[in-house]
Amino acid sequence: MPPNRIVSALAITLLGTTLAAPVAQAAALKDVVLVGNAQSGTVTFLDSTTFANLGYVNVIPDLQERLNAMNPIERAGYETVKAVEGGDRFVDDLALSPDGRKLYVSRGNLDDVAAFDLGSGAELWHTRLEGFHADHAALSPDGTRFVVSATTAGKAQVLDTATGQITGAFQTGTYPHQNDFSADGRYIYNSSIGTVSLPKWMEWAKGDFLLTKVDAATLQVVKTWRFPHGIRPNLIAPDGHTFYAQLSYLNGFVKYDLDSSQIMNTVTMPFSPAGAALKPDEYPKNSAHHGLALSGDGSRLCDVGTIDDYVALVSTSDLSTAATVNYPVGSLPYWGTTTADGRYCFVSLSKRNEVSVVDYATGQEKARVQVGVFPQRERAAKVDPSVLR
Repeated sequence: MPPNRIVSALAITLLGTTLAAPVAQAAALKDVVLVGNAQSGTVTFLDSTTFANLGYVNVIPDLQERLNAMNPIERAGYETVKAVEGGDRFVDDLALSPDGRKLYVSRGNLDDVAAFDLGSGAELWHTRLEGFHADHAALSPDGTRFVVSATTAGKAQVLDTATGQITGAFQTGTYPHQNDFSADGRYIYNSSIGTVSLPKWMEWAKGDFLLTKVDAATLQVVKTWRFPHGIRPNLIAPDGHTFYAQLSYLNGFVKYDLDSSQIMNTVTMPFSPAGAALKPDEYPKNSAHHGLALSGDGSRLCDVGTIDDYVALVSTSDLSTAATVNYPVGSLPYWGTTTADGRYCFVSLSKRNEVSVVDYATGQEKARVQVGVFPQRERAAKVDPSVLR
């Protein structure tokens, strides 16, 4: 079935109930984990407590229309990015509005951002970004702004979630990647990965590997930190100055102090036999480990070993490995997200079309859930239960 004919399971459940749903239901939001299925162009909703698959939304209902509307330059850019990515990647990042009724998606190879009403299943708007690829994104705490990395344009662009209009932008390092708002919404942190299509021996030519701190109100750069390699998945600990980051080609992660601008520790994790057999230029887009999350109590990191087919739970107190969950060779674990209650790390197994649920406390895998094709980015969110049957 062509991707643009996939029907949203969530939308089907809503068509007969949206108008009659009690207003009071909007306050009782349900904790879920959103899974962006990059190749199938769908978003799966997983119950963060029972791990049940609650349904999915098709987020490329206008795929053929978007392709037909591209001019020759845009189409050439689309085909180039598709080749670099190893195929279509229609879902890069995603978020739910604070009321749990609107879904925002950065649609990677389509180089745009789209918004969907979960009640009706309707696409509310879509906006094309500069360049040729829409990458990682972050929703402001108040839900009014969606920040997306326009990777090949070397900037992050800010969209008004009500209208889809681009209201601002800020400069970043080369190939901006991850975006995060501080908990209070005052700052945006953007990290860059450099030109991943170049081989490792040309790392000197990949560009600037920067962590950029931006005033969220003015979009003025407050501070930048320069790293020796591309900055992959990362997070800032609750203390506000400890920064954990996976770096290009590193089989592990670093602990970095934002106040002193120094790497405090480099944690090298063991290679699996399959990972050790790979050359650095065979790593998926320069990533050895790609996926990093922190438990709710801040005691353990969930380090996703992409080329090694495992997840390691690492103690933040002494950086020792407390537990490891192994996956079949070639699973390509590619992202990690902590549930709202802080108990579980959800890990996308991209080449198995599954999500693994790992218990931080016990170090055991609790469940394995089937999702869409090539799951990658996951985000914890709260959904209005009236859009679910």
